[in-house]
Amino acid sequence: MTSERSLGGVVLAGGYSTRFGESDKAVADLAGTPMIRRVVDRLATVTDDLVVNCRDDQLEAIRAALAGSDLEPRYATDPVPDRGPLAGIQVGLEAVDREYTAVVACDMPFVDPALLETLHDRACGRDGAVVRLEDGWYQTTQAVYRADAMAEACAETLDSEDKRIVAALERIDIVEVGENDLEGVSERTFEGIDTQEALAEAERRMRR
Repeated sequence: MTSERSLGGVVLAGGYSTRFGESDKAVADLAGTPMIRRVVDRLATVTDDLVVNCRDDQLEAIRAALAGSDLEPRYATDPVPDRGPLAGIQVGLEAVDREYTAVVACDMPFVDPALLETLHDRACGRDGAVVRLEDGWYQTTQAVYRADAMAEACAETLDSEDKRIVAALERIDIVEVGENDLEGVSERTFEGIDTQEALAEAERRMRR
């Protein structure tokens, strides 16, 4: 661990992209750059240890998409595929070498590094900081967690009947961050791209 306040990063890429079609959304081209590369490049500005969680069969394509990244990632593949994002979070957090870690889904290419810095600050002394939107929805895959505490909570939750990420949050001491606390954070930070239509719309907006 390089320093007490350094931040790790985990990118979740192990899903099967069922809504996206036959191709893997993690390496889908978004205006000339693979989507996961956009996420990693943004994380590289605020993290110094990065782990990509994916399936074994994705490794070759993801390595190619991230070749030459500013921050050389490590890879933590799922021992059992298709157990969902909770399992991916656990695998990624167990592999990272930092006390606090930003967890971001690979289909969120507009993640704002300023948000992750804010959450890192708010998480200090607690087990994590998670944005809760006005509709009550928790942004669990663009959040900062204390790695060991959240990994343990994920493992316990996977052994229970309720395997939702929010069920794991109930096992740890998190800070809820409201939308009103996100001044200066890009309004696109939580934009997810999980369909071909959303990808095309994101490209149109980028080219305006």
